[in-house]
Amino acid sequence: MRVFPHQSVAAFARGYPETPHVLRHRLDADARLSLDRLAQLGEDLPAASVEYNRGDLPIGIDGKPGSNGMTIGETIRHIATSNSWAVLKNIEQVPAYEALLMALLEELRPSIEAATGKMLTPQGFIFTSSPNAVTPYHFDPEHNILLQVKGTKVMTQFPAGDTRYAPDTVHESYHLGGPRELPWDESLRSGGLAIALEPGEAVYVPVMAPHFVNNGSEPSLSLSITWRSEWSYAEAGARCFNGLVRKLGITPAPPRRWPARNTAKSLAYRAWRKAFGTPG
Repeated sequence: MRVFPHQSVAAFARGYPETPHVLRHRLDADARLSLDRLAQLGEDLPAASVEYNRGDLPIGIDGKPGSNGMTIGETIRHIATSNSWAVLKNIEQVPAYEALLMALLEELRPSIEAATGKMLTPQGFIFTSSPNAVTPYHFDPEHNILLQVKGTKVMTQFPAGDTRYAPDTVHESYHLGGPRELPWDESLRSGGLAIALEPGEAVYVPVMAPHFVNNGSEPSLSLSITWRSEWSYAEAGARCFNGLVRKLGITPAPPRRWPARNTAKSLAYRAWRKAFGTPG
């Protein structure tokens, strides 16, 4: 049985790649997504593929908030009471989860590749969150669909590419190795789109669209399926180029959003990196 109904695939094709929208899915009883299996997965993954923090965080934070005092296994097994959120990154490192990720993406591949070309760098992320936990304001470089499996949450998204919500300098810093957390001011809230998710629903998040997440009153489990495109890589390369140019005292024009290609700046950055190495 298909996980994404045909109506949702059609809605995705209409909205991709720049319009956030809600989809339906049937991913609700997969044994790979039980808490025990996920706790074991967290313990088996390399440390760089695991992140977990306290759940009682503000929307805006300055850097990483630090440990919750537990192991990743304890955090997930007791997510109902651990006051935490946890993410297992790059689950495709494990064959069983790679199969899950790729099966989902194959249902969407025709729509993806019709719009943005070859689907590149598929990756999966699993989120577990305690009741009322907050995932702070940030952005991500991938095309992303977040599937809600258990519990409820509200994701508040902001327009991608709008400097009111993510200044160009923050984009450039991130792409040159800085944090993805964004500066928050409560005056920004009115420009956001609050999307409520229940089990069986999913939301599409455009590349670099700022967002934060408020979990509901029960523990939450979500699966994020992501991919890149030549367009998203070119946008990232252009941001890197602009960051280098800005260090010379020049204020560069920002990259343009889809369907602009940003090819020249991206190629210029690749040439610079080949000659001088990745900026440190």
